[in-house]
Amino acid sequence: QVQLVESGGGLVQAGGSLRLSCAASGSILSIVVMGWYRQAPGKQRELVASLTSGHSVDYADSVKGRFTISRHNADNTVHLQMNNLKPKDTAVYYCKDRLYTKVGAWGDYWGRGTQVTVPS
Repeated sequence: QVQLVESGGGLVQAGGSLRLSCAASGSILSIVVMGWYRQAPGKQRELVASLTSGHSVDYADSVKGRFTISRHNADNTVHLQMNNLKPKDTAVYYCKDRLYTKVGAWGDYWGRGTQVTVPS
């Protein structure tokens, strides 16, 4: 059993900042990729940022220079620092880990999401 729990969402005015966190727990052997996705109303879920165990980072063009992803391997946590937030950033944010479990499973595990709202 693997669980991912996000925290840190909320309502913030344009130009403000939020820090999202996602803690993974359970029978985890190693996490290869940690990532953040978002889904706005009426739109498809999209990648926001990802970070591999080899420190390779990828950002959506729309967030480059404003968002920073980081991970803390000791407690299987990934963070997303979001600065200069804009109304277009309003969405439900999900974390996703691609990982190996201690019982030999391999796959993607998702959190339930946290709402981020930036009023226009």
